[in-house]
Amino acid sequence: MDIKRTIQPLIESKLFKHKVIVIIGARQVGKSTLLRQITKQRTESVLFMECDDPVTRQTLTDINLSEIKTVIGNNEIVVIDEAQLVPNIGRSLKLIVDNMKNVQLIVSGSSAFELQNRLNEPLTGRKFEYSLYSISTEELVNYGGLLNVKQNLEQRLIFGSYPDIIMNKDDAKDVLMNITESYLYKDVLTVDNLRKPVLITKLLTALALQLGSEVSYNELAKTIGSDSKTVEKYIDLLEKCCVVFRLNAFSRNLRSELKKSKKIYFYDNGVRNAIIRNFAPLELRTDVGALWENFFVTERIKYNHYHNHYVNCYFWRTTQQQEIDFVEETDGKFNLFEMKWNPKKAKATLPKIFGQTYDVREFNIVTPLNYLEFVM
Repeated sequence: MDIKRTIQPLIESKLFKHKVIVIIGARQVGKSTLLRQITKQRTESVLFMECDDPVTRQTLTDINLSEIKTVIGNNEIVVIDEAQLVPNIGRSLKLIVDNMKNVQLIVSGSSAFELQNRLNEPLTGRKFEYSLYSISTEELVNYGGLLNVKQNLEQRLIFGSYPDIIMNKDDAKDVLMNITESYLYKDVLTVDNLRKPVLITKLLTALALQLGSEVSYNELAKTIGSDSKTVEKYIDLLEKCCVVFRLNAFSRNLRSELKKSKKIYFYDNGVRNAIIRNFAPLELRTDVGALWENFFVTERIKYNHYHNHYVNCYFWRTTQQQEIDFVEETDGKFNLFEMKWNPKKAKATLPKIFGQTYDVREFNIVTPLNYLEFVM
């Protein structure tokens, strides 16, 4: 039984509106499964094209309109999986969407960097684009029930939420190491033809060890034996390949606000722990606070994206060490979150200067006892 994805109804609502539907996400987060779930309910005829197949790639590369019409035939839905593997895929998709008005294109790709570069210009104004992440808390509740989600929180903090991990908990470590080593690096290292994969490995390790802390490109460069420009380039690549994401410092009105600082989080806790080879239980770890922070921030991002909540995300800190873990801005109003793993120590107050300067809607202390209300 497949886990139904929260974003599925939103995607289905956009079918046959004369635009390409593009689904971006890391490998193994369930894009192909989602495509099957979407199409199996339809009455229209469906053509699946998997670009891992070299013949399919060759067919879609520099194809002309006559050939495209022959390939598609009478199919009304055309699904192109791993489209980033096809050179000039944007041009081929533009031909279809401009000349075959009755055909719905659904395209998936595991590398945002490659796919966006090849689609943005040809498909300007011609696409709806969505991100798919590892399984969200809301999806797990709908699949296995609330009690199951509460019981398996520690499992998710350590091993993450990839579909294969959720479905194979007993083999979580082996499955996760395979995902990390066989799929994660495949995209990262091939997207830009990187010639120094050792640097990527060192950088990922350094980022994993600084989880939840502010990072400096210069300090990271010293750590991995490189320069700050290379570090910034590789972090940008890792972000576009859906491995990590940056959270910038919020600053607007106060001189004391840190302006150029940034934190870097992993889209999945399990990937982070696999990189540093640490799957120890929570009671034996010193990084529980960082794991909890990473987990909640990513779950909140999933929730906002899947429910079409358009927010700007930051953290906030001043030179006087006042700070807020996670800041969401919507239409000039702010929702603020402080993450505390231990409910007994969950004491925090809204920094007075932030409340006086900005329009605060909510200030929340998030613990394992109440986090569900913010991600469902």
